[in-house]
Amino acid sequence: MVVIATSSANSCLYCVVAHSAIHRIYTKTPMLADQIATNWQCAELSERERAILKFAVDVCHAKTITEDHFLSLEKHGLDREDAWDIGAIAAFFGMSNRLALMTDMRPNREFYLLGRVPKEKQDKDIKK
Repeated sequence: MVVIATSSANSCLYCVVAHSAIHRIYTKTPMLADQIATNWQCAELSERERAILKFAVDVCHAKTITEDHFLSLEKHGLDREDAWDIGAIAAFFGMSNRLALMTDMRPNREFYLLGRVPKEKQDKDIKK
């Protein structure tokens, strides 16, 4: 979820497509990955998930992180260690997004269908 939102904020096609596929597979909620990729603020998320993504995207945009950011996470049961994990993921994928953009990385064709259609149909569609 964090990787999709930050990769979307960085306009990284490769990471949005690849990590949305992983999200669809693990969560079994294909629409949510698309919602997060398009605009996480309009996605069907819990308030806890919104707080996580708000923090992650603020880190991604290199905003000044204040005590209010931490308090917002704490309201949802997240501590400073959780904030570190969220921030580290957002920062790491910010770098990763820039490297993918610099090298013009493109997603494998099968990533677009992963978690959307049954594997048998996916294999047929990829071969087209």
